[in-house]
Amino acid sequence: MKRTLSLLLTVALLATLLFAFTSCGETTYKIAVPNDPTNEARALMLLEANGLITLREGAGINATVNDIVSNPYNIEIIEMEAAAITRSLQDVAFAVVNSNYAIAAGLNPLNDSLIIEGSASEYVNVLSVKAGNENTDKIKALVAALQSQQVVDFITSEYAGNVVCVVEHPTEGFDPTVDYAALSGTTISVAASPAPHCEILEIAKAILATKGITLEIISYEDYVQPNLVVDDGEVDANYFQHVPYMNSFNAENGTDLVVAAGIHVEPMGMYAGNQSSLDVLTKEQ
Repeated sequence: MKRTLSLLLTVALLATLLFAFTSCGETTYKIAVPNDPTNEARALMLLEANGLITLREGAGINATVNDIVSNPYNIEIIEMEAAAITRSLQDVAFAVVNSNYAIAAGLNPLNDSLIIEGSASEYVNVLSVKAGNENTDKIKALVAALQSQQVVDFITSEYAGNVVCVVEHPTEGFDPTVDYAALSGTTISVAASPAPHCEILEIAKAILATKGITLEIISYEDYVQPNLVVDDGEVDANYFQHVPYMNSFNAENGTDLVVAAGIHVEPMGMYAGNQSSLDVLTKEQ
């Protein structure tokens, strides 16, 4: 009996000491960021701009977690596939999410984000094609439709600032140098992210249909396959990425993609996960 009581007291003492030790330690808060090149750097730069971390001087668009030189809030960066982040919000304290995935998950970047990018013209989402195809009638017809006043008006009214159109000189939907009669009956295929890209492409689809051209919109959840299917000629174009990502992808994968046109910007933001406010970070200090 005495031995049992002694054992129970020992266990209780160890538990107390463990609790005390844990309580005295710093709490680590997990922040999920995209794991793809440039978007991870973009997320880290957003954290730095808001005083949450400091990056090595000059790291810029090539920054990784290895470039973090100061981490005053004991943040643990969790690198995840961009498309999976919104499905894992409850597993992390906070998450930095590309606006296309935020919108698809029912989040409103301007209203729901805790912090968000300002003007980010270097991250214009572009229509990309295989090098050499950018001046074909197919692509010029698609560009004219995507840079139409109808698309500008749709982006402005539908997304209310969560997606910002960058088209400076909208067309009436058509390119006067294109032989639309010759294109009638043909199909133009485009790979795109579900939102907002596929939604925007639906406006272009209606414009092209008036000339007898079918726009086939192929939705992808990831950032890799759309570039690969365009590079190998399976699909005519894609619409989902910004130029820094495309250039990085080309360098890493030996692809030869170029910009056909810039359409819009999506500001990247940080959202609440299992913590609702950034105040929890400062309270730990």
